[in-house]
Amino acid sequence: MDRLLQEPPPLPALYAKALIRPAQTALRLRKPSTALPDVRHRVENVTATPEKVAAFQGLMGRFQSQFLPSGYVHTLAFPVAVSVLARRDFPLPLLGMIHLRNEVRHLHPIAIDERLSVTARVEKLLPHRSGTMADVVVDVEAASQLVWSGRSTYLAKGVQAAAPGTDSSDPAVTDRTAEDVPDYPTRVWTLDGGIGRSYAAVSGDYNPIHLSVASSRMLGMKRPIAHGMYLASRMVAEIGPDESSPFQWTIDFRAPVTLPSRVLLSAQVERSSTSDWLGAEVTAWDPKRRRTHFSGRLERLHRQAGAE
Repeated sequence: MDRLLQEPPPLPALYAKALIRPAQTALRLRKPSTALPDVRHRVENVTATPEKVAAFQGLMGRFQSQFLPSGYVHTLAFPVAVSVLARRDFPLPLLGMIHLRNEVRHLHPIAIDERLSVTARVEKLLPHRSGTMADVVVDVEAASQLVWSGRSTYLAKGVQAAAPGTDSSDPAVTDRTAEDVPDYPTRVWTLDGGIGRSYAAVSGDYNPIHLSVASSRMLGMKRPIAHGMYLASRMVAEIGPDESSPFQWTIDFRAPVTLPSRVLLSAQVERSSTSDWLGAEVTAWDPKRRRTHFSGRLERLHRQAGAE
């Protein structure tokens, strides 16, 4: 079933709605559903605001004048995705979910003034040793052609809302011990305590878990954590190709980046004999605890890979 929305819903309103529904959330935890809503939310004629694109590019430290950054496409589509997560028949609580993974295929360059159609749905409600996981799948089209697709995996800790079955846990997701990390970084990120608010201002994602010590404590965190999509978008902006080239990327989040923080990264870039960008492997880690924050993979796609 498809539900056509007139416009992308404002994220602050969706988060506020989630904050004032504790009784309903508690009821879900006592009698959780094991079914996901069989519906797709769709919005037509979604366009970017050039000033917001420029602010996003500035935060990522990489300016592009013609095409939308891959991470910014996610911000355009994210309100539609959250509108599905905020439905009354979605069995997991919206606030406090942990971002585990992203898979994105950026199939065609997207002009900043392009009119886009965004469709979002949820699938794969699966058990995890720490709770329950679900995937949010988003397709972005321009002139009826698929130009960008993304799959985001989230974990609701402490919520058992999936039918009994194989535990789909990735041990690395919850491992808190020291790990083998690269011998040296190729770059360093110094993130101040306000980076969550800065990213919220350019993306519209004002989830309280990212904004301040006080708001993050409401959701069980001692300190705010960086947005997963800030980390992913910065990784793609710094290490990926320009947005005129089709490519795909994945990122697996292992340990949250609490704010403020210093993050070390190792990026191994692959190039052809003519120095063309082919892909990259990325690892980011905490230098004090030697724990991996995230690992990423970027890969060039052939032009025909986006043909539908």
